[in-house]
Amino acid sequence: MALKGLDIFKLSPKKNCKECGCPTCMAFSMKVAQGAVDIAACPYFAPEALAKLSAATEPPMKTIKVGAGDAELSLGGETVLFRHEKTFVSRTRYAMSLCTCMDDETVAQKLEDIKKVDYERIGERMFVEMVYVNYSADGKQDYVELVKKAAETGRILILDCKDAEIAKAALEVCKDGKPILNGADASNYEAMNAVATAAGVVLGVSGADLSEIHDTVEKLEGLGNKNLVIDVTGAEVKETFKNAVQIRKAAIKDGDRTFGYPSIVNLHKIAAGDLHKQAALLSLFTMKYGSVIVAEHIGYAEALPLYGLRQNLFTDPQKPMKVEPGVYPLNGADENSVCLTTVDFALTYFLVSGELERSGVPVNLIINDAGGLSVLTSWAAGKFSSSSIAKFFQEQDIEGKIKSRKLIIPGKVAVLKGELEAKMPGWEIIIAPNEAVQLVKFMKDFA
Repeated sequence: MALKGLDIFKLSPKKNCKECGCPTCMAFSMKVAQGAVDIAACPYFAPEALAKLSAATEPPMKTIKVGAGDAELSLGGETVLFRHEKTFVSRTRYAMSLCTCMDDETVAQKLEDIKKVDYERIGERMFVEMVYVNYSADGKQDYVELVKKAAETGRILILDCKDAEIAKAALEVCKDGKPILNGADASNYEAMNAVATAAGVVLGVSGADLSEIHDTVEKLEGLGNKNLVIDVTGAEVKETFKNAVQIRKAAIKDGDRTFGYPSIVNLHKIAAGDLHKQAALLSLFTMKYGSVIVAEHIGYAEALPLYGLRQNLFTDPQKPMKVEPGVYPLNGADENSVCLTTVDFALTYFLVSGELERSGVPVNLIINDAGGLSVLTSWAAGKFSSSSIAKFFQEQDIEGKIKSRKLIIPGKVAVLKGELEAKMPGWEIIIAPNEAVQLVKFMKDFA
């Protein structure tokens, strides 16, 4: 952070009005310096002071918006090199590649494959968010027509094209979707900048090495364009990895804002045709430090572990993953349906609810407030006990809402059965299996 809390305080209005949520201007200044509060939360800064502080306290990496409407995504905005230091901000996004060098059948198959990976995990939609459309001068496809086909998927496009005139024609059919034009380098940056600026889209910058990339970005910034991403792809994996790490480190640790932009890694260029290698590199560059990663193919075999890794990396380590406690009727459950209770840990909820829905048996899933911990952890910590369950039922007036007096509890806390029967007279306590995957058969047999 360029400024310390005292530096910010010197420019503050010193009103101690508390409208920002802090007791004093000094407390507010300290939080701004730590990155915990946005400077804009105080409405009383003088315009000159606010402009100076906003520039000094903004993240070392710019946040770049791509896509339009509901499909809009944020790239960049990172403030740390390692997740445990604070948290990562903008998820890595994945793209599948198309090329004018492909025949019609291959293009059609790839467009269908892009749609196949689309599922939900712990409340988050997992799908291929982008399509990378590469221009090859000796290709079999017309580039503009290929871009039209890619746009029909509804995904955000990345246009890889260094020919300004062809890029301009391609943008005419897709610029409303706010794609990325990945085509600027040291030889054509002025022409590509004019095309990208006129269309109002993000411009991707590449170069022979880091020095050339740095110089090109500086020149583009000199032209007033800071709506950029950096293509860090080198000639081989080692060089690409070095570029990705050094650019991120230079921006965050060294404060070099010229390198403070999101990155693109194109695996097709460094592992062409080797889908197993690309699957491994997808994971590598999700961790170090691809904002967008382009692969030739992402099927379920690649997506399931990859999206799980991404979700873990981009979860705030300081906040437990939890769902709202309450009653969740599943499969058309009503007041006469059996009850099943478990903790509010998000992964537990989505695993259990998924298996219950698969069983087809109407059930009222009652989620207890257990601090976002798993079943055994919350039980060991005393947050998921007979007392806490009975208290939760009383606070939520479960008996007033549900006539059924059958309650299924997790098998791993079967020891609570006797205590619950004592604390909740009239309820029949039933022990569920230890694992969620066993719930389908259990519920069908129970019904």
